[in-house]
Amino acid sequence: MALVLSSHIERLRITLQGAVQGVGFRPTVYRLAEKMRLTGWVRNTDAGLEIEIEGDAEQVNVFVLQLRAATPSAAVIAKEETFRVAPRGGSGFEILPSAETNGEEASAERPRLAAILPDIVTCSECLAEVLDPENRRFGYPFTNCTQCGPRYTIVLDIPYDRPNTTMRKFQLCPSCRREYGSLHDRRFHAQPIACPICGPRLWLSPAGSDSVNLLSTAASALDQGKIVALKGIGGFQLLVDARNSSAVLRLRERKQRDQKPFAMLMPSLECVRRYCEVNTEEENLLRSAAAPIVLLQAKAAGDLAPEVAQHSSRLGVMLPASPLHHLLMAHHPFPLVATSGNLAGEPITIDNDEALDRLKDVADLFVLHDRPIARACDDSVVKLLDGPHILRRARGYAPLPVMAPHELRPVLAVGGHLKNTVAIGFGRQVWLSQHIGDLDSLEARDAFERTIEDLCKLYRFKPEVIVCDLHPDYASTRWAQRQARVADVPLVQVQHHHAHVASCAAENGLNAPYLGVAWDGAGLGLDGTIWGGEFFLADQRGFERVASLRPFALPGGEAAMRDCSRPAAGLLWETLGPHVARHSIKAEFSAMLENEINAPECSSVGRLFDAVAYLSGAAQRNHFEGQAAMSLENATDGIQTDEAYRITCADGIGDWSSLVQGIQADRLNGVRVGIISAKFHHALADWILAVARTTKTRNVVLSGGVFQNAYLTRHSRRLLEANGFHVFTHRQVPSNDGSLALGQAVLAGMMQ
Repeated sequence: MALVLSSHIERLRITLQGAVQGVGFRPTVYRLAEKMRLTGWVRNTDAGLEIEIEGDAEQVNVFVLQLRAATPSAAVIAKEETFRVAPRGGSGFEILPSAETNGEEASAERPRLAAILPDIVTCSECLAEVLDPENRRFGYPFTNCTQCGPRYTIVLDIPYDRPNTTMRKFQLCPSCRREYGSLHDRRFHAQPIACPICGPRLWLSPAGSDSVNLLSTAASALDQGKIVALKGIGGFQLLVDARNSSAVLRLRERKQRDQKPFAMLMPSLECVRRYCEVNTEEENLLRSAAAPIVLLQAKAAGDLAPEVAQHSSRLGVMLPASPLHHLLMAHHPFPLVATSGNLAGEPITIDNDEALDRLKDVADLFVLHDRPIARACDDSVVKLLDGPHILRRARGYAPLPVMAPHELRPVLAVGGHLKNTVAIGFGRQVWLSQHIGDLDSLEARDAFERTIEDLCKLYRFKPEVIVCDLHPDYASTRWAQRQARVADVPLVQVQHHHAHVASCAAENGLNAPYLGVAWDGAGLGLDGTIWGGEFFLADQRGFERVASLRPFALPGGEAAMRDCSRPAAGLLWETLGPHVARHSIKAEFSAMLENEINAPECSSVGRLFDAVAYLSGAAQRNHFEGQAAMSLENATDGIQTDEAYRITCADGIGDWSSLVQGIQADRLNGVRVGIISAKFHHALADWILAVARTTKTRNVVLSGGVFQNAYLTRHSRRLLEANGFHVFTHRQVPSNDGSLALGQAVLAGMMQ
């Protein structure tokens, strides 16, 4: 918003793009203009926010400065433009009805640019009203204002106005209408405004005997060890008392979730501190507008059921994000397991009838309401590494756009097969969807297709190119191939690990060449083999594979993703030689390896972690993805050593044979698992530094699921920076496959 210096009457048109709707921006502009006695108007458009302000030029310039200072905290401005227009006179300032950009008619060829705001945690003012017996919204679970409440999960169309949300069926009562139209009320033009008279309502199924104190009834059910399905912000959650072992085990059995840790909802920071070690930055994350699940170090003492997170030293914890959650926790001020309302492998449930059908064999009691959810949006998950690191990007973060480092032609990116997200990109922005999940089930693939349709409809988007992964068996790839033929648009396939590093480079605004380190479990390489321990010299145009992990066999193929003894057998077969190795591994593995039957080779650091977990004694199986690697990372807690194994590097191949020999020797000598783990992590970081030193770039990009490992990421960053390298990691999107769609979009979007 540039200043215009003059001493006469001026009129400026100010346009703002980004997440500027649903944050109280129009009321802020209105109040400021009225206070300064300037004329003009403000309105939402399909591109963002548009303001025309007129008055003495000096006052107009002061308005621009004060507007910058008064920008609502939840707003995200991606682009600002200011134009001088002809003065029109007038006697006041007004909020105009929303319009198409610049008042033009809708164009099917022009995508909308306005960003939809994520759902925002309940503000302190609304919470105070909900807890005040004298307030008319006392105990009302759908209280909100311009500074808080649902956004992304209720919007049906852009611009963000009540008729374009799922609140459109609720007609405002006189009291709410007065608040909505009152200049000095914080609910002035709050689109989801509601109260007990005119807004959504709760009920139970099966109906309880106490129809007044519904949440008290739900809390009593939780006290009795029952499973409660609660319709939350972006879908249903399954709740049980986290202190009740039998209840947690019953939930695991019914939900078909064997050992993967459950997240927990806790009533307050005081409660969190009782069960977890939590620092200031983690507290700020818990209390942020996104209110994500934050992974915290568990304390030894406590009355939590061990079955909540039996195989992890960390607990996933969140605070109440809505008045409904606050009110339930007031009746049950103890930790609750709060997991997605679905069966394993299926998308989260959002519709009442669907929940009553799909979850009827899981939940004992349903807490339902009649505010429709426009789209599923699970709880986000964040871990503190060298700053907040998003593991699952959903409620509170999606669908805020990521700025691309260059202009993009309209591109639809469909991501990978696991931890799927999709994205649309045009201009300088990429809109990344909320977490969809693994595409193994028909229900998940249906959700994937609905999310693509939803994004394209919201932004009036028609792709000029569709981009997917190289892997022919990914459900996302198959869909992209079909759709490209139907829509008669080009299809671009991007190598998995190139998309990983490109996503990290893009969100960091990196245009210069860089060394991309892409480490994960698996991705199809250009040579048709499984990659996952890759070093690329890359830029916006392409990449050169300059180093990689020495390949090793995986007896049993996909079975090696679960059974850690299989990748360990592949390492031992090469390190010890067949004659010695066959005495240390199962006969069936020896047969596969000797005859090269169902024993594909990989260069995967993810599978190397599994093998080392087995060889060190840290873990034997992956009951859920990444379990063995988590156990290996957890083993480093409290370990102080600078020792490292060695990964030798010749002709770009990182050879792990001396590392395996070192682990075996240490295991025979009784060295603790934690020491072995630390030496392994140090070897990986040393290898990154060794490869970086062979290149001419000082920029190093770390991406892939392996870099969810806090110990490895921190140690690698310290080592690289101490040697003069600039290290880039993920901040806005996950390092796992949830980032693939972003990388695909920025790579394919610039191709002509």
